[in-house]
Amino acid sequence: MSKYPSIGDYALISDCHCNALVSRHGSVDWSCMPRMDDDSSFGRLLDWERGGHCLIAPTGGYTSTWKYVDGTMIVETSFRTDGGEARLTDFFAINAEGVQMPCHSHVRLVDGISGSVEIHVEICPRFDYGEIVPYIQKHGAGLYSAIGSNQGLIFHSDMPLEIEAQCNIYGRFSIHAGERRQLAIQFEFPERVAEAISRVAGTPPAMDSALDITQRWWKAWSAQMKSCWPLDRHTLRSTITLKALTYEPTGAIVAASTTSLPEWIGGGRNWDYRFSWVRDSLFTVRALHELGFAREAERFHGFIQRSAAGSAEQMQIMYGVDGMRRLSEVELDWLEGYRNSKPVRIGNAAAKQLQLDIYGELLEMAWEWHCGGHSTDPAYWQFLADVVDAVCRRWVQADHGIWEVRGEPLHYVHSKAMCWAAVNRGIQLALANGFKVPLERWSAVRDEIRDAIESRGFDAKRGVFVQAFDRSALDAAVLILPRIDFISYDDPRMLKTADAICEDLDCGGLLLRYKSNDGLDGPEGLFVPCTFWLVNCLARQGRLELANKYYANALACSNDLGLFSEEYDIASRTMLGNYPQGLTHLSQIMAWLALQESGAKKNNIV
Repeated sequence: MSKYPSIGDYALISDCHCNALVSRHGSVDWSCMPRMDDDSSFGRLLDWERGGHCLIAPTGGYTSTWKYVDGTMIVETSFRTDGGEARLTDFFAINAEGVQMPCHSHVRLVDGISGSVEIHVEICPRFDYGEIVPYIQKHGAGLYSAIGSNQGLIFHSDMPLEIEAQCNIYGRFSIHAGERRQLAIQFEFPERVAEAISRVAGTPPAMDSALDITQRWWKAWSAQMKSCWPLDRHTLRSTITLKALTYEPTGAIVAASTTSLPEWIGGGRNWDYRFSWVRDSLFTVRALHELGFAREAERFHGFIQRSAAGSAEQMQIMYGVDGMRRLSEVELDWLEGYRNSKPVRIGNAAAKQLQLDIYGELLEMAWEWHCGGHSTDPAYWQFLADVVDAVCRRWVQADHGIWEVRGEPLHYVHSKAMCWAAVNRGIQLALANGFKVPLERWSAVRDEIRDAIESRGFDAKRGVFVQAFDRSALDAAVLILPRIDFISYDDPRMLKTADAICEDLDCGGLLLRYKSNDGLDGPEGLFVPCTFWLVNCLARQGRLELANKYYANALACSNDLGLFSEEYDIASRTMLGNYPQGLTHLSQIMAWLALQESGAKKNNIV
């Protein structure tokens, strides 16, 4: 049995600034503060001995169950022992003024529910991904600081704790029915630690109000969800998770909260996902917008325009949460990696790849925004028109595609189709708003792209769309073609393509992304988002029985909290890849909506 818990044995907590993963065993094994892409302060997830952790759990044998407080990012873990029951509550505190004014404080509450439970506490911070062992000091009763390099933590607690070797804090106590103990872990820059300590010294931690404020904020946000159909627990949890992956100061949306969780245990496909991919973020915005969250869409539009400096030529496929462009990839060779999966990487070299599909996603979102009754701002239109012009120049280039292949660039069908979508939606937006554009030139390019796809990206013998021009391999990404109106869902070519993907890429009821060589060594897991894409396609083709079968298979890849990773290993029934994965959650939402809409249509409800 590995000392590392399964990826699905973690819960995400967030305040839309910081993220942390808490195990069902009461251990914080991943925490990045004050931003979700910062160096870890607890990082045992990537190196069990060096990474650091914060554990609160019973000393002896126990069983545990856990759940999120409905509509929130507050997780409750119940421990049952022979002597009684205790409940551990974890959350990032939200300021009374909302997420705009962050507390940068992880609160851990221990409540005695029945009998008496002996609790063990281990606080072992390690900064800069485990490379820096901080210096810990005590500042009076229940107040400690840990400082190292450019990071600092303050621990404020009414638990009986003691420092060991100036780098760890330990404690042990019994919690009885009706009692509560508290620990707050607050980030402060080292130069501000003394000032922060002086503000709270001599005062007991008061976290009851923080719990109440945080719970009310999350419930108020999730109550804004609107749908024609009753929301199920998976869709509710997916929606809240997507919000938790949003960085409030800028509106950026990270792909996942972690780095280097492997796509195959022991393999080297380990990437940093704590950045804002234009494509994934636009997918997220679309899913949230479908459920009534317009603010997130508007803010992300602004983030992309700012980050690209208003120029399509300066657009990247991804950015840091603050819009940073330089995301140099570095290997942290002192870390063993999750379950010995090396290397551990921070940064992502794919940021400099050419991925032409992002242009189409931008225009698709702008068109959907327009169709939703929103006006197209003239300044934003100038940016979008620049994007269309860039596509007219660049669509003939080979690129690395949606899957960020690190081998040679190819003429990917999905990329070309998204170029077609960019020009097509640009034309539609211009006509609908009376914007002056080179309509004849744009229309000619749009037709050229379609002709190229239908002649070189379509296997006429099999009647299916393929992965890349003049090649025979299939790719689940082409399941998206009907969404952009390139082809109808019930077109015979699309029906055959969906059938071929089911036959060729299905493995145990889930889909691979593709089977072609991608320039990387080793296998990867089954790709859960693509399985949800198949559900969407099948449902809108009216094949609801098959769609529901695949939907059930994909849902089974979540943990008992409703969280998904990127990939899955059917043989071991374990999650793979970074976690929680926004692309999976948003794809689940869109698949669920497709099933509801198609089911209602079949039953003549709409």
